[in-house]
Amino acid sequence: MTSTSPTRRLPKWSTNFGVQVIAALILGLILGLVAKYSGSTAEAPTALGQTLDIIGSSYVALLRTAVIPLVFFAVVASIANLSQVTNAARLAWQTLLWFAITAFISVIIGMGLGLIFQPGVNTGQEQPAEYAGRTGDWLAFLTGLIPSNYLGLGANTKMVDGAASTSISFNVLQILVIAVVVGIAALKVGEAAKPFLAFSASLLAIIQKVLWWIIRIAPIGTIGLIGNAVATYGWDTIGALGKFSLAIYVGLALVLFALYPVLVRSHGLSIKQYFSGVWPAVQLAFVSRSSVGTLPLTQRVTERNLGVPSGYASFAVPLGATTKMDGCAAIYPAISAIFVAQFFNIDLSLTDYLLIALVSVLGSAATAGTTGAVVMLTLTLSTLGLPLAGVGLLMAVDPILDMGRTAVNVAGQALVPTIVAKREGILDENLYNARRSGDPFSEDQPAAAAEAGELADAK
Repeated sequence: MTSTSPTRRLPKWSTNFGVQVIAALILGLILGLVAKYSGSTAEAPTALGQTLDIIGSSYVALLRTAVIPLVFFAVVASIANLSQVTNAARLAWQTLLWFAITAFISVIIGMGLGLIFQPGVNTGQEQPAEYAGRTGDWLAFLTGLIPSNYLGLGANTKMVDGAASTSISFNVLQILVIAVVVGIAALKVGEAAKPFLAFSASLLAIIQKVLWWIIRIAPIGTIGLIGNAVATYGWDTIGALGKFSLAIYVGLALVLFALYPVLVRSHGLSIKQYFSGVWPAVQLAFVSRSSVGTLPLTQRVTERNLGVPSGYASFAVPLGATTKMDGCAAIYPAISAIFVAQFFNIDLSLTDYLLIALVSVLGSAATAGTTGAVVMLTLTLSTLGLPLAGVGLLMAVDPILDMGRTAVNVAGQALVPTIVAKREGILDENLYNARRSGDPFSEDQPAAAAEAGELADAK
């Protein structure tokens, strides 16, 4: 008989995702300061500064790559689930309406906090030399929703050192429009579209797995992003970003612990039962930083804990995972736009604030449930004509902010189907009010309704 020595494992805390992100933040801060004081600048970066820039920009590029197929196939799959719902058109309209209502209230909260905290003032930064004033307006935004081609592709050609350089870009909102049309067409076609819908669902699962791999390397991206920001802007950045982060978390807390309870109570439902029911998904969202990654659990607690019918939940929750983003697409872009304008000493007009609200309500799908809100932030700054240098600046602290943002997103994605189901008289209130017990991940746990005198067997 041979004896084997026990395998040595890393401490549990060292493999925790949150710990890894915080460690990466600290390491990136240190490396950024080293690069800054060794002479690295935006115009002439040192080897360390350039390395940090490459790491950070490469991670952002990975996220952007995953956005396009994720938007298309997630929306198509969500619309396809409407075929399982009775009175589908009314439920779909009610769902989208409440998505918009909660997004609008959230963005108003965000803009108010941006004006109160003023996180970007007194940084001493000047307007970037390439900033030529605003180019966006609400008409340009609305006309931009109309696809110019079936892939939502755009091309931009400019002269670089005497040579023409052409870059290809995607318009995410146009892709959303295309996905909605394709999804509705597939519903109308019926039986002949089933192979396409099965293919879409399969491909979506693959994309989600790839996205999860990207999420797992977020600490590496964090090192590059925070390091590059500190190396470029110095100590002013650290103080301003700290104030910005505080404003974001205050806004998220107001939405999660003030707005949502008011909506729950106004519909005659228990606030305690809502939070106890949705909390497992909120916890996972905080750690994973992905609404799409949390989607299976969000749908599970929405059905089993909150009492939303399965057919409706299978439409509303996946749709919410791609379009219902009160954290990423309302609070965050509102405060971010105000921060960037203040940071670069640019005044915002009343029209600009109206544009922020419009983009937040109509452009939520651009976040696509990914970790981070790069696309939504870029969309908002572009529409207002603000310097896109703000994207790289804010991405430095994005992993820390994204934990809270995603938790609020997921809480809202479960809230709206619950409210709509209650308003339409299809909510199982016995299940909603049942005592919570068991593991939400378990496949064979009896439904909580069993304790309220309902069926004792739900697998």
